Amino acid sequence: MTTLLDRPVVQEPPAEPPVRPPGRLRRLARGPAEQAAYVRPAALAMLVGTAFLYLWNLTASGYGNSFYAAAELAGTQSWKAWLFGSLDAGNAITVDKPPGALWVATAFARLFGFNSFTVLAPQAFMGIAAVGVLYLTVKRVVGPVAGLIAGSALALTPVAVLMFRFNNPDAFLVLLMVAAAYFVVRSLEKASARWLALAGVAIGFAFLTKMGQALLVLPAFTLVYLIAAPTPFRRRLLHLIGALGALIVSAGWYVALVELWPASSRPYIGGSTNNSLLELALGYNGLGRLLGGSGNGGGGGGGGGSTNTGFGGSTGITRMFGSAFGTEISWLLPAALIALVGGLWLTRRAPRTDLVRAGLVLWGGWLLVTAGVFSFMSGTIHPYYAVALAPAIGGLVGMGISIAWKQRAALTARITLAAMVLATSVWDYVLLGRTSDFVPWAKYVVLAAGAIAALLLLAGRRLRRALPAVVLAVVVSLGLGSTAYAAATASQTHNGSIPTSGPSSSAMGGGGGGGGGTRGAGGPGGTGAPTGTPPSGITGSTSSTGAGAGGASESGGSSGDGGMGGDASASSELTALLSKTTTTWAAATSGSQSAASLELATGKSVIAIGGFSGTDDAPTLAQFKQWVAEGKISYYIAGGQGGGGGGQSTSAASEIQSWVESNYTATTVGSTTVYKLTS
Repeated sequence: MTTLLDRPVVQEPPAEPPVRPPGRLRRLARGPAEQAAYVRPAALAMLVGTAFLYLWNLTASGYGNSFYAAAELAGTQSWKAWLFGSLDAGNAITVDKPPGALWVATAFARLFGFNSFTVLAPQAFMGIAAVGVLYLTVKRVVGPVAGLIAGSALALTPVAVLMFRFNNPDAFLVLLMVAAAYFVVRSLEKASARWLALAGVAIGFAFLTKMGQALLVLPAFTLVYLIAAPTPFRRRLLHLIGALGALIVSAGWYVALVELWPASSRPYIGGSTNNSLLELALGYNGLGRLLGGSGNGGGGGGGGGSTNTGFGGSTGITRMFGSAFGTEISWLLPAALIALVGGLWLTRRAPRTDLVRAGLVLWGGWLLVTAGVFSFMSGTIHPYYAVALAPAIGGLVGMGISIAWKQRAALTARITLAAMVLATSVWDYVLLGRTSDFVPWAKYVVLAAGAIAALLLLAGRRLRRALPAVVLAVVVSLGLGSTAYAAATASQTHNGSIPTSGPSSSAMGGGGGGGGGTRGAGGPGGTGAPTGTPPSGITGSTSSTGAGAGGASESGGSSGDGGMGGDASASSELTALLSKTTTTWAAATSGSQSAASLELATGKSVIAIGGFSGTDDAPTLAQFKQWVAEGKISYYIAGGQGGGGGGQSTSAASEIQSWVESNYTATTVGSTTVYKLTS
């Protein structure tokens, strides 16, 4: 008989302390519980690195493109100028694009003061946001690794570094298009009409940023929703019609506002032939870009032979690989095309609603349509337009690597990976050879790494043993060339209307085929960093020193001299003279380049007779006479020039000059001929 003393003693386990949920900062750092611990820190590191690349030494470029910088200055001085995108606060004429990007940039300058940083920083922040949204979009489709590859590819594309550090509208355009792609992917998950309508809204505002170029992604968005949305075909059509309505409303409200606003109380719509925003969209920024010859110079500059690199070089299927576009965008273009073909093959048996294949169709359609239009359009095109291809290339490369790696047991998948790596290394070897004095050893490293990576990827079962070597070789072969050019781009200053990426010291003006000033030199193609005393009305900024020194709109005239400058220079004497004026416009001069630079130098409004290209019939002689009679213009400055290089190329400009010369006495201020128009 056992007693209680004979029974074994069972000790209770010590009580475990309560498990505390991770703190807020830790949750933010690691992300959702089901997500790998490395994902959130890696994404944050990517964004921080992008921010450093895009913001480092940003103000070295001064006001960048002085044409848009002057419009931003005008927007800080006049609410009407902000609404219409006027080049001057007196609201004589607008820039030759709708003001979508200027609305955002001017808001930033109104909040923090107008200076070099507030002119350029909004585009840098747009670039960081675009990288982040692209990461999120690809991550939802394939996973975080693919998203990280896609975001990094976009961040390190040379033309992306260029445009996200510059004040052209392209930065906002790319952000809106990437956001629209994200909305489309969300709409595909549950056939959501709401998410698809948001995509339409994003493209509508992209239209108000750069008009027709924003519509090039629509075929891809439409096709992918028709193919992959998990709902009956009839409902898919209805959802697309609803999204089209959202697009029309989000863009059309502003077009209607401008068309209905009395023309006598708003600025002339720059670039149009009849003071109409709708005509601007269809002509100068529409068919004129595609076919040439429509609008005020809208068809000029296209083609022009292989040496006309500022306007894209020769048209044809190889244009994106040529001397104009090649080093801007094509570093990963071969890999993207291989990823598209290989990915579609590897997902050929997937169901209709498969999101992975839908992602390939989305980015592939974006790339093929946009690159096809850019390759064959005969109107005005510049190499930096190619920034619109960068998200699609990044998305395809990220998805292609991820899809093929997950199926690497299959020979087809390994061949796809090997082909992507080898094609990229060979093509990057060619691109690096175009600037033989720039890190000349890099092309050999890229080529060797690509060959090694391709062989290791084809190794099959031995792939796991050599995984670190494979990853290193793939990263070097895919990223070294583009990264080197991206870093070189960030280290240069950029001014003028046709900036280029890479280590080259040349930059183009907007006048024609010839080169303008040099990067960082402040020559006829660019302002350089602003110098001098801050003009009245500009907080925390410094004034630019050359009237013709500073960029222009991103579009150019059909021909003309290579330089972007005007003959009127903002000497210290002329700057002092105009700074003392109190009239609506301190001066009038022919062309936007001279007017913009004078505005930035003085903080005063200057009428750009003839607009950007010098071919707008605005203001008319009658309107000019009325303004002079009302005492609204203090001076007429001879020798100005527009972006088209033509200077006095319109009847209005020549009539105004003749009238001024016949009725007023010329004086010389510094080295500039000036006519005083007030008593």
